[in-house]
Amino acid sequence: MKNNFYSEFDFERSEESVRQDDYRTPFQIDRDRLIHSSEFRRLQGKTQVFLPGENDYYRTRLTHSIEVSQIGRSITNYITKKHTEIFNDSYFIDEDLVESACLAHDLGHPPFGHAGERTLNNLMKSFGGFEGNGQTLRLLTDTFYTSGDSRRGMKPTRAFVDAILKYKSGYSKFDNPKNHFIYDYQKEYVNFVFAGRELPSELKDPYELNNFKSIECQIMDWADDSAYAVNDLVDSISGGFITIAKLQKWRKQNSKLLDDSQNSALDKIEKWITEDRYKSKFGSEIGEFIHACSIEERETFMDDLTNRYKYYLSINEESFQRIEMYKKIAVDLVFRAPQLHQMEFKGNNMITKMFDVFAENYIDEITGVELLPNFTNNLIKQETDRNKRARLVCDYLAGMTEAYALTNYKRMFDPDYNSISDIF
Repeated sequence: MKNNFYSEFDFERSEESVRQDDYRTPFQIDRDRLIHSSEFRRLQGKTQVFLPGENDYYRTRLTHSIEVSQIGRSITNYITKKHTEIFNDSYFIDEDLVESACLAHDLGHPPFGHAGERTLNNLMKSFGGFEGNGQTLRLLTDTFYTSGDSRRGMKPTRAFVDAILKYKSGYSKFDNPKNHFIYDYQKEYVNFVFAGRELPSELKDPYELNNFKSIECQIMDWADDSAYAVNDLVDSISGGFITIAKLQKWRKQNSKLLDDSQNSALDKIEKWITEDRYKSKFGSEIGEFIHACSIEERETFMDDLTNRYKYYLSINEESFQRIEMYKKIAVDLVFRAPQLHQMEFKGNNMITKMFDVFAENYIDEITGVELLPNFTNNLIKQETDRNKRARLVCDYLAGMTEAYALTNYKRMFDPDYNSISDIF
């Protein structure tokens, strides 16, 4: 049965991509192209919170993305069944589209987690910055799949591009931003999403534009929050970073900020840890955060072209505040731990030293010293624009897994390291 929620406008691709009589929907094609990419596979070697391989049970960017996709599909299924006054068998939010957005949401994140992202942003300050979400858009539209000495992107549908656009405002719209932007040249994809329409006055504010998301993007965003807020705590408890004693101390320090519901949640967490049932109990919380969702209707300037902006995902206040508390616990007790800062310090130094050498030989001028793999080396040699050469160097560093970054660093700077194998 045809799904009338979407139209040919939503299915249109960023570049022409013709497939005759494909048995899949356009959104299933998007998902399949994503899953079979090397960029998606590399997420298994990138940090979520703790370095991959440090312990078998720690989540990586890949396992996190898979969990987010499951939550996203469940939210979509739940709100479809909850709001029968809106949705039916011929009018519903596509689960494959939501799944694709969830699987793709962390593609652009570099090695060494958010610390690596901050480092690359500082290094790229003169060249338009670096942001994980902007890099995700770059991968999907510009970088996926190689052909000879060129890259062509995966030619995503308009709805898929829109679903991963957590932010739509460019780097230059802010004053030295730390995050939450896309690259300036990517305005063309925002224009593509909006069909070149003039933005209403309220959306000309970059912060308001960042908050203007399609319903699929809103679902992905809440699924991501639910997954990492809960599962980062589970991994942190398992790794000994969060204990009952540390929780009690944190609770005392933040007592004035906590309401009755949050205090009750903390009581439960302490009990779960004591009874060694925290994994299953936190798993049940995911279900609560799915059931916290409901749909509200709204009017937007895009409603005559697509249904994807007509609906707003509303989250009940108790669940929203509980997620915010979980995030704060993770930041205060885990992300500020000296062990993580030591690993981040080491990762940042490696990224910085490699970037500086590549800048000297590829950005400032092309010296002829070939330090990059043939494909990247040839791309940069063909590029006359200095900013674009810097972006290609940044692509290479951002695409590294932690293990590959360490291998490259040793090969370039460790006199005793003799391996010449290339795994990238």
